[in-house]
Amino acid sequence: MTRVVVKLGSSVVADSDGALRMDVLAGVCDLLAAVHREGRDVIVVTSGAIARGMRVMSLPQRPTSIGALQAASAVGQGKLYRVYDELLREREVTSAQVLLTFFDMSARTHYLNARQTLTTLLDWRVLPVINENDTTATDEISFGDNDFLAAQVAVLVAADQLILLTDIDGLFTADPRLYPDAELVGEVDDFASLQELEIGHTTSPLGSGGMRSKVVGAEMATAAGIPTVICNGLRSEALAAVLAGEPEGTRFAAGKARYSSFKLWLKYAKPSRGTLVIDAGAVRAVREGSASLLPVGVLDVLGDFDAGDAVEIAAPPEGSQPRGHTLAKGICSYSATELRRVIGLKSDAVREILPRATDEAVHRDYLVVD
Repeated sequence: MTRVVVKLGSSVVADSDGALRMDVLAGVCDLLAAVHREGRDVIVVTSGAIARGMRVMSLPQRPTSIGALQAASAVGQGKLYRVYDELLREREVTSAQVLLTFFDMSARTHYLNARQTLTTLLDWRVLPVINENDTTATDEISFGDNDFLAAQVAVLVAADQLILLTDIDGLFTADPRLYPDAELVGEVDDFASLQELEIGHTTSPLGSGGMRSKVVGAEMATAAGIPTVICNGLRSEALAAVLAGEPEGTRFAAGKARYSSFKLWLKYAKPSRGTLVIDAGAVRAVREGSASLLPVGVLDVLGDFDAGDAVEIAAPPEGSQPRGHTLAKGICSYSATELRRVIGLKSDAVREILPRATDEAVHRDYLVVD
């Protein structure tokens, strides 16, 4: 593997009291510096800025409001990066702090700029340390968890491997902290086989993720052809084994690349706020022709959402059900209120009611078919 993305979760970076695990971080930096000296490209995606800020500010628990979370991140972000910078510099590796937002991945010019910046840093033999820019992100426009960010970064730089470090040995058949007889899942080559497992959102008091977000991150990366491993970041020998290509943790086989990084994010990470039920003609146009969805093809609008929110796109009703099966997901150009005013209308009629409206309810560039 010549280009590796390594993500450290909050539970790896800090203990339950918010104190940094300096021995763990030093061990990880030892391994990454050795890999870097071999000539391989290494990118770190780290959580822990909020945890660091909580510790500095003596906050008793993780904040719940966006404003408090952003403030904690602002306090902790620079202090966390300084630790990485000093550890890597002691090992003769130059690092760079990179803060990314959703817009850096979704807007084409920002995406290309982020890729160019990271590529240049790697060409200069600089090790990027990446985090989401929590101080400007919002609930509606964010990666939601750094597992998703790590998967996006892996896709962005065409990584050869994604490694997700957590505080347990990998994916188990159930949460091993609650079920002692749970078994480690060593290999995953079919995500459908995981449906019956008890994969939860259980997380540390300092983090925002859980095993489910890691599995979704793995699914995003493998859908782009990038093999992924979830393993225990608290044991340095686990990361050493993965970097050496040895079996460790839970390994997810690479699939055939199908989607762009934006559509991978849309498909797996962006929450849906509503549903558009469409007619049979629109179903064929969306599924077979990868066409945009127009208001004329919409039969019903379910839920309450704003323009720019993600919505599910469903087939016509089946029997007494209000909708059929979901066939796609996309970013809606209209609010639910606006779209209800123009469903079933052709573009000319739509513009008479909503003069500034776009022709597309969901543009094909912001639509991903299941």
